[in-house]
Amino acid sequence: MSAEPQADIALIGLAVMGQNLILNMNDHGFKVVAYNRTVSKVDEFLAKEAKGTEIVGAHSIAEMCAKLKKPRRVMMLVKAGSAVDDFIGQIVPHLEKGDIIIDGGNSLYQDSIRRCKELEAKEILFIGTGVSGGEEGARHGPSIMPGGSPAAWPHVKEIFQAVSAKVDGGAPCCDWVGEGGAGHYVKMVHNGIEYGDMQLICEAYQMMRDGLGMSADEIHNTFSDWNKGVLDSYLVEITRDILGFKEADGTPLVDHILDAAGQKGTGKWTVIDSMELGMPITLIAEAVYSRCVSALKDERVAASKVLAGPSGKIADTDKKAMLAAIHDALYASKMISYAQGYMLMRAAAKANGWTLNYGGIALMWRGGCIIRSQFLGKIKDAFDRDHNLVNLLLDSYFQAEIARCQQGWRKAIAAAVIAGIPVPAFSTALAFYDGYRSGRLPANLLQAQRDYFGAHTYERLDKPRGQFFHTNWTGRGGDTASSTYSV
Repeated sequence: MSAEPQADIALIGLAVMGQNLILNMNDHGFKVVAYNRTVSKVDEFLAKEAKGTEIVGAHSIAEMCAKLKKPRRVMMLVKAGSAVDDFIGQIVPHLEKGDIIIDGGNSLYQDSIRRCKELEAKEILFIGTGVSGGEEGARHGPSIMPGGSPAAWPHVKEIFQAVSAKVDGGAPCCDWVGEGGAGHYVKMVHNGIEYGDMQLICEAYQMMRDGLGMSADEIHNTFSDWNKGVLDSYLVEITRDILGFKEADGTPLVDHILDAAGQKGTGKWTVIDSMELGMPITLIAEAVYSRCVSALKDERVAASKVLAGPSGKIADTDKKAMLAAIHDALYASKMISYAQGYMLMRAAAKANGWTLNYGGIALMWRGGCIIRSQFLGKIKDAFDRDHNLVNLLLDSYFQAEIARCQQGWRKAIAAAVIAGIPVPAFSTALAFYDGYRSGRLPANLLQAQRDYFGAHTYERLDKPRGQFFHTNWTGRGGDTASSTYSV
């Protein structure tokens, strides 16, 4: 007769993230079953990293499920896409009503919506959860963003909140996000914001390096100072460390790294979805496109030899004042990026029928994850003040901070433009801000153009919204208007 099942949760996928999350769960008193498609990895893990722990292994899906207490909780940390569906297909025959499958990878949120529906039809519960923080976060406390079948949450809450990062006196960086694909959606937006934050920091770095002629050590010291104030964050902290890292010959390692960026796709997904929802997350889009431009390394080198432009040096300036302006440009642009990210989540919640806790999301991002920062506490405060806040920029704190930074923000961008230094993220952030604060934009002319060449109609200022008009602009066309659509 087989022993009574003892394990609290199973985890499939023994790459570094999976191993570290298992060890984290073990540290917090949970008994974990480890499984991997290449089963030799299970034995290696138990003999090495997991030696002396309560972690147990399994050499088949059936054995793994048999070792689990009910409701069975099976978590996957495998590559997004078909691998997730393949494992779900293998796991389901060994589960019963009320058991739970958890996808902890970077899955596309539409896949999580589909999987949730398909599994609920079989009376099995599903959670699609973002896990952020990299290897270190997984081992010592990540940010965890679960969504899916609400009935599953009480059964995983204790485990997830125990292993997650803690902030503000012990508050876990994990809470229920919402139904269906909400958890993976919020993780996708997190990753898009991460793209934006990184690009903004890189633009500040280029202005210092090329524009002001600063050495890596000088820029290291600047980021070190910045990390003690409003820009205090994980990404500024690691930028400081990177700039201080030396090769064996004493030269900065960063100066030897090829300037061609890679990407895995979550930033691109965020931008594509923003277009579907008609939300202008312009800064994340520019961050994605900036990586694309960087990848054209050979073309850029050739173009640099023939295309005219300024020297890239910021001339005749007070260096200390310019550094303060670059600081303010980075901070103000960061505020715009997060405002846009929250606009996108609000639109997605409306489109998908999710109820998102916006302040709670900021708290989840305060620790453990790549975009963790002091700044996120201010976002939580804003939503605590007004649960129905339409846009972060309309909160009193952010209004005051943008106003304080605005002169430096404009000064830094102007200096970069005159010097010929590309600052696409800084620039688009300011353009969005100026557009959003404009009571009137030139779209009246655009609507007239559309009506002229395509009879797409327009609304009038002196008539109620929803009434559409068409003009026979040339006297030659008819009066029939085209249909239109809104995003």
